[in-house]
Amino acid sequence: MPTSSASTTDSAKPSAAGGVQSLERAFDLLERMADAGGEVGLSELSATSGLPLPTIHRLMRTLVACGYVRQQANRRYALGPRLIRLGESASRLLGTWARPYLARLVEETGETANMALLDGDEIVYVAQVPSKHSMRMFTEVGRRVLPHSTGVGKALLAGVPDEEVRALLARTGMPAATEKTIVTPEGFLAALEDVRQAGYAVDDNEQEIGVRCLAVCVPDSPTAAAISISGPAGRVTEAATDKIVPVLQQIARELSEALASSGA
Repeated sequence: MPTSSASTTDSAKPSAAGGVQSLERAFDLLERMADAGGEVGLSELSATSGLPLPTIHRLMRTLVACGYVRQQANRRYALGPRLIRLGESASRLLGTWARPYLARLVEETGETANMALLDGDEIVYVAQVPSKHSMRMFTEVGRRVLPHSTGVGKALLAGVPDEEVRALLARTGMPAATEKTIVTPEGFLAALEDVRQAGYAVDDNEQEIGVRCLAVCVPDSPTAAAISISGPAGRVTEAATDKIVPVLQQIARELSEALASSGA
């Protein structure tokens, strides 16, 4: 009579890390789909993952049944709508984790602190701690803006290849929020090179006249994220920038370490 261990299927085998192999493979496939733009064919997944087609087909069939993947009319597979709910909940939680760090940023700089993510082609603000000044900036959590006119947008796109940035700008357009908004791809790409050289991004009256914003990416964040401070241009001067940027960068590193240790 065979033992129960002899009937263990490949999908239930423990992984080298002690987890369930089929789960690890399914999440790996979802991440590969996201990296490929959200839609792929089985042969592409097989080529990039190294898994055999029958294994991928079985995993995808399960993900389709659960709503995390959907099969297109052209037989390719796309990320499914149930992932939206998970992503929205994760974004809110990420903002909650960030709040103590944003509070420190306000305490040390005196200006309003924000956290934003790149969600598709848009910037979405997921957390904010307001300045204690009577004259302060306020951005509603959940607000979405185009990246070309924001400091956080520049910080996030500075790590994206130029051709992908051009494609994003072609999809969104570059409407002027103010007379200082960058409205050409060439101008924006030049601004991104400045960000790479300086290690931080600036929105100088580009989203709103009278307001300056300084932003940095959160390194190694599980999803592309940036933190920023914003305030009146009369307070966020060039001299203030020299003092604020090191604080921004340090707190971004600490937030990154906290997210990594939490398994976020």
